[in-house]
This record gives sequence, structure tokens and C-alpha cells, in this order.
Amino acid sequence: MNYIKLAKEYGTPLYVYDGERIRNQYRTLQKAIPYKKLRILYAMKANYNLHILQILKQEGAGIDAVSVGDILMAKKAGFEIKDILFTANKITDTEMYEAQELGVLFNIGSLSRLEKYGAAYPGSNVCIRLNPDVVAGAHEFIKTGGESTKFGILLQDIDEVVRICSTHKLRVVGIHEHTGSGIPETVKMMQGIQNILEVVTKDRFPHLEFMDFGGGFKVAYKPTEDQKNYAKFGDTVTKLFTSFCESYGKDLEMYFEPGKYLVAESGSLIVEVTTLKQNRSKRIAGVNSGFAQLIRPMFYQAYHHITNLSNDNSKEVYDIVGNICESGDCFAVDRPIHKISEGDLLRIHTAGAYCYSMGSRYNLRAMPTELVIDNNQCFVKKRNTNLELIDSIISEY
Repeated sequence: MNYIKLAKEYGTPLYVYDGERIRNQYRTLQKAIPYKKLRILYAMKANYNLHILQILKQEGAGIDAVSVGDILMAKKAGFEIKDILFTANKITDTEMYEAQELGVLFNIGSLSRLEKYGAAYPGSNVCIRLNPDVVAGAHEFIKTGGESTKFGILLQDIDEVVRICSTHKLRVVGIHEHTGSGIPETVKMMQGIQNILEVVTKDRFPHLEFMDFGGGFKVAYKPTEDQKNYAKFGDTVTKLFTSFCESYGKDLEMYFEPGKYLVAESGSLIVEVTTLKQNRSKRIAGVNSGFAQLIRPMFYQAYHHITNLSNDNSKEVYDIVGNICESGDCFAVDRPIHKISEGDLLRIHTAGAYCYSMGSRYNLRAMPTELVIDNNQCFVKKRNTNLELIDSIISEY
């Protein structure tokens, strides 16, 4: 892909996504898990770009939505309501009413919300989110299991779930769990799945149609990392779940909810070097983007590989810093990169997930243009200029 040509045509900062990479990731995961009734729901909080959603719809994905906005965006992309699972995390009553009006299936992860939902909509179908009681993930902020997490209902409260559902005649059609994100070893993923399967019985939940084991599939962010092969995990979980279904007496669907795995490696953020500083022994390269447009390095201390598109000469060590008025606005520290000059274009790799979607208007800067390159077509989402952004904000007051 000619990033320099695209940057000249559309300007920088610029997000570029490779549609074929997304398709390949989807097909690779689908092939790795050979269960006959597998369903992959895309965790669209990773990246809600309309054309990316449409690519995954074409591939057969469903949607893992976490807000009413997610549901509406998925509908705009062409997904049917039956293909969307709504994980209702700490929602308000108003959000509950809005989502119910849309007809989406709720995935409920707290006893209090389950009680409120049952009282408001007795006789409805629901999915129950359980806490797998396993702590795993690449960073403290993305570990979603264990007693310290805000997600899911503890396994020890399973009988209270049954009681509430019985009281309000709720029909539990799905069970959900999610251990964490970016899990380096599948052992903990498997332990979470096993913990859930041990408490789910036909006596407790006689109407199940599916079980959802969340996401957590790891992505290779560093060039020295290999993309994990999930074929062994896929074989193991298929055998385990097939055995469970035999004892349950019904072939249930098995869901997974990858987000990062499907889209992270497809994306790049192209930025221009605006400033070079030599602070004694420290070389600092400033660029025309910042954490308001890609927050992962500041937020999670995440690594993103960075290459110089303009030069391939000898390497020097740089801090790559952004244009936000915060000392923590830094994309890389002490990073060897081919020698940088002002005006050079840098490529920040693996920027397809939790980058644009976590962007903000901090410092009143507009978000970058996004390009999706797919089947030799370029789909463009043009950014507002900074002046247009200011005009829109002023109009809100």
C-alpha cells in the first residue's frame, strides 16, 4: 500500500485500513475453531467505521454492541437486529427502554439490572453475563474477570439468577463470559470457559440456544512477535463444547466476540514530523497527531511499531511525541527509527483497534480522515477541518 501517495492526496494525520487484512483475519479465526455452529460477533467498540462493519457483515459476522449508539450504527451498516447482542453494562433505565424498543437481545451482567429488566419486560428472552472468576489480560484495565472487576455476575450467585428469571418468567437463551483482552496464553481462556460450563445445567437453564465465550484473542504489536495460531485452542474448545452439548442434550451455537483480533493489524495512522528537538542526549520528534487521536500508548502503555516512510537510512534513537499539551502525550520512547527529518511521514502500525474509536476532541482538534482500502476501492470518511469542528461545538452551546 502506498501510504505516501495516500497522505499526499488526503493529508495527515490519516487513518488507513486494509479491508483484505480484515477479511483474512476473520477467515483465519473461523477456520481455527472448527465447531459446526460457530458464530463470530464483531466487538464493534474496537472500530465502528461504517465500511469496516460492512466488510464484516459480508463475511458473515454478527455484532457485539455495548451502547444504543452501537446498535444504531450496526443497523446503518445493514445488520439485522437478530444479529446483534447488546451487552448492557451499567446502563440507565432510559437506555434499557431505548434498546428494548429496538428489539435487541440483552446480555445482562448484574443482578439488579436483571431484576429491573424482568420487572419491566416479563417473559422476554435474555442472555446472562457471568464472571468466569479468572483474571487475565495484557493490562490491568482490560482484565474483565475475577472479584475486582465490574463485569458479570459471580458464579456463586447463579441460583439467584435462576430465581429472578423464574419470578419474571425470563427465558435465558444465552450464557456469556469474557475473561479479558490480549490474553497471551489460552490456558486462562480455557479455564474461564470450563468454569462457566461447570455451573450451566439444563435444570437451571433449559432454553439455551447459544453460549458466548467473549474475545481476548491476542494481536502481535511488536515486529518480533508472531501472530498466535489458535488452531490448537480451537480444537480443544470444540471438543469441550461438543461434549457439553451432548450432556445438555442439544447442539448449541458457540459465539466468540473478537474486536482487536479482527481489525487491529489492518490499520495504520500516518503522521507528519513537524518538529525536531535535541535535548542534550535526547532526540525528540514531534508529529501532527497526539493521544486524542491514538490514546493506547498513553492509556495502556501500549507498544505500537513506528516506521519512517520517507527514509530508510541509518537508525537513530527518538522519542516520538504528539501535539497535545500533556507531558504523557508520547507514542514511543527511546525508539530506534530510521533517521528523521522535519516533514517526514511516519507510519504508526497496528492502529485499527481502539485508536480512532477512542478518539476525542481534546485540545479542540478534529479527528483524522479515515480510508478503507478494499477490493481496489477506496472508501473515504473525510474529517472536519479544525474550524468546522469549532463551529459545530459553538453551535452546541
